Amino acid sequence: MSNTPASPRRRGAARTEELLRVTLDLAAESGYAGLSIEAVSRRAGVGKHTIYRRWPSKAALLLDALNHVWTSDLDYRDTGDIRGDLREQFIRSGSALSQPPIGPIYRAVIAEAQADSALRATLHERFLATVERSTLDRITRAQRTGELVADANLEFAAEVLCGTLYYRSLLSTRPIDETAIDGLLDMFMAAYGTTGR
Repeated sequence: MSNTPASPRRRGAARTEELLRVTLDLAAESGYAGLSIEAVSRRAGVGKHTIYRRWPSKAALLLDALNHVWTSDLDYRDTGDIRGDLREQFIRSGSALSQPPIGPIYRAVIAEAQADSALRATLHERFLATVERSTLDRITRAQRTGELVADANLEFAAEVLCGTLYYRSLLSTRPIDETAIDGLLDMFMAAYGTTGR
């Protein structure tokens, strides 16, 4: 076993990971309104200045924590089958949106954002735009490989694909189940797929 100490960058990455985890834990326990930089500082055993150096507000910290979980646990796979890859990721996304840590915290942040324009802008920049960009990247790769029509602008399609999941999760009592996902993907492939054309 090496006795070489961890590099400052690695220690910094580990500290960031810990702060994001503690933030999600506290948000799950007390909700967005009950979350504070001070509480994260106490639970993580660091000074408040350590947190404020990286995040200017609790909203930025919490949304980075959500984004970290989302992008690390729910990245798109690329098997060469765009419908299959979208389906697999949407099933995982639907599950994540309906249970802790993402589901309840995300709903609480959405509620707060309706009366807080700065939080709403941060939510879009740090979370929603990331989700849409990831979806757009995956379907654009499928377009380049010939699975989707070459002349289509896919930006709106990515927004609709993501928006359907969030609508069901946040505003509807209907589940994000495999039937809903299959129906959404059938429409997407009928509009943009190249098979059968």
